Amino acid sequence: MASEGKLIGSERGAVHFERRVLWLAIAVAVPGALVAFVLLWSGSLALVARVSLTAAIIVAWAVLALALRAYVVHPLRTLSNLAAALREGDFSVRARGASTSDALGLALLEFNRLGSILADQRLTALDASALARAVMREINVAVFVFDEDTVLRLINRAAERLIGQPSERAIGKTASALDIEECLSGDSERAFEREFLPGVSKWQLRRTTFRQGGRPHQLVVLADLRRALREEERMAWQRLLRVLGHEINNSLAPIQSLSDTLREHVKREPRPDDWQEDLDRGLEVIGGRSASLARFMASYTLLARMPAPTFAPIEVTDWIGRIARMETRLKVAVERGPAIIIDADADQLDQLLINIVRNAADASLETGGGVTISWTSDGSYLDVSVRDEGYGLPETTNLFVPFFTTKPGGSGIGLVLSRQIAEAHGGGLTLIDGRGCEARVHLPLRPIP
Repeated sequence: MASEGKLIGSERGAVHFERRVLWLAIAVAVPGALVAFVLLWSGSLALVARVSLTAAIIVAWAVLALALRAYVVHPLRTLSNLAAALREGDFSVRARGASTSDALGLALLEFNRLGSILADQRLTALDASALARAVMREINVAVFVFDEDTVLRLINRAAERLIGQPSERAIGKTASALDIEECLSGDSERAFEREFLPGVSKWQLRRTTFRQGGRPHQLVVLADLRRALREEERMAWQRLLRVLGHEINNSLAPIQSLSDTLREHVKREPRPDDWQEDLDRGLEVIGGRSASLARFMASYTLLARMPAPTFAPIEVTDWIGRIARMETRLKVAVERGPAIIIDADADQLDQLLINIVRNAADASLETGGGVTISWTSDGSYLDVSVRDEGYGLPETTNLFVPFFTTKPGGSGIGLVLSRQIAEAHGGGLTLIDGRGCEARVHLPLRPIP
């Protein structure tokens, strides 16, 4: 009603404006008309001629006044119509006479440009909206949109499958009626268990708030963690089997070849004079490869069956100093940090730091550089840094793939085992490439009382 009142007032104002323009045109012509009347009626013309001329002057006066009114009002009506079309969302209307030669043409030109800009923006918005709807419809995560009254306003195909209802039936129902009210409470980002679908019980929830039409809405996204976990598991098995197959084939291939060669030597008659030496060397190689394969499988067993840590207080200064002294190939510099006690498994932390220091020493020996150990604390975590002066990381993609190694004779489990130990303690292990390499161990701690 308020908008209708404003519209009526605007129309009345336009009528009054037109009348004022007409009276202004008449008023401007009054002096000239009076002069003409005086000259006509004071002259020597006959009465009929004076009356005719007076009538002609009055008609011309009226016509000019109406023409002046039309000249002023018509462009304003054009601008009004353009503005109304833009307000109604019709961006295809354009005004004639738009130019930069005068003020009126410039105003019409700017209105035309505004219509073009709004038309382009509408097309862009429509394209973006269509893309967003298509993406939301096809993505394999469930998307819900609820208004401030927890009434469902938007849903995609994955969400329809999740609640077992099409959008036509689900939209307009409350979260409670759909039995998903738990998604609108609690932490906005969390994992939880709920069997929406048979066999699917692990979900990742993300919830955010936005405003539409001035009203708050909640966007809820549910992702099936089972699919992501299965994919990660599949990739882990592929990497593991690839490395296992590579190592086993490297051992079995020479064993098979030597076995065939020795079998031929034994069958040959007469046997060559050095057949006994060939047999000994072949059996030695077979034994060595078998022992190497056994060590490889033992390393795999160690990685797969690492026991849970047994926590006890450890003095960080003593722990780092002891491991630094164990590296005898070069002197390991220790930059002393704060006095800290950490609850951890001493044997496992020793193995973690030994592996990292040994790798750092291997890298530094290639360049004649050194190794430095330092540690810091923010009161809640301990960060131990081992920096070397080697050539840097040669391969970053597979560093934490089990049994992958770039060193001759390496087992490929040192870094993997070290990270597994750090994560078992609630921390982590990261490698930072730069001038050399920095291995950083992040562990929870408790300060000395």
